[in-house]
Amino acid sequence: MKIGFEDRVAIVTGAGGGLGKQHALELGRRGAKVVVNDLGGAVDGSGSSGSAAERVAQEICDNGGTAIANDASVTDLDAVQTMVDEAMAKWGRIDILVNNAGILRDKTFSKLELENWHAVIDVHLTGSLNTTKCIWPIMIEQNYGRIVMTTSTSGLFGNFGQSNYAAAKLGLVGFMNTLRFEGAKYNVYTNAIAPIAATRMTEELPGFEGSAERLAPELVTPAVVFLCSEKAPNGRIIQASGGRYYSADVRENIGVDLGLNASVEDIEANIDNILDMSSNAGILERIPHR
Repeated sequence: MKIGFEDRVAIVTGAGGGLGKQHALELGRRGAKVVVNDLGGAVDGSGSSGSAAERVAQEICDNGGTAIANDASVTDLDAVQTMVDEAMAKWGRIDILVNNAGILRDKTFSKLELENWHAVIDVHLTGSLNTTKCIWPIMIEQNYGRIVMTTSTSGLFGNFGQSNYAAAKLGLVGFMNTLRFEGAKYNVYTNAIAPIAATRMTEELPGFEGSAERLAPELVTPAVVFLCSEKAPNGRIIQASGGRYYSADVRENIGVDLGLNASVEDIEANIDNILDMSSNAGILERIPHR
């Protein structure tokens, strides 16, 4: 049975191009009313233009869908709230939020200016906070919502020259892992996508040369749209790369019980077993801390 989004309203940030554009187009094709949000800035976040969002919204409409454009910066809480208020005034509900907006300011940590640390954190992490904070009470009240965070393998595993980006992206996993508990009883599910795709944000990175077809952004979109659906899981990370879809999670092993009098020397003597993640039998279900 085809997954549809009739009578659903979606906000997709960073939807003027790349991954976000494909997500917005597919949601529109499947019947969702879409707010296409994009500041229209450069890869590093400089500049702005509403034309990118307007073109994507128009394309959705030309294909028989329903969409409006919005050029709010996700770092501007007041502007985000205005975007949400306008969507509510027009359609009366918000069912889906895809936090996709992002920028890059890559440098090795020794050369990274603090300005560029804060800029990347502000867009990816605080930007996702702002949009989620504004739609959260709406989803709780209507007893339905689907939120997708855009994390990255850089956040999950690290990547040279991306300390700011990686910190933001792993922060989104922690954010997701808490919201999955708090939203579950209200049928508000939060998941994350970790995409590998050839976009303007990756075109200059090593290993992405000539990968436009093999790593097309539209190959990520099926996973994102599924996470926007009624059948979505809750609190999961799906990785998507060139037609391959796989999962990541945060694990802990069973470890070693050294008792209440453990010493540094005990840690040294048992460090191999403490660090061993090879046995699935040793994986524990995480109980949330209070």
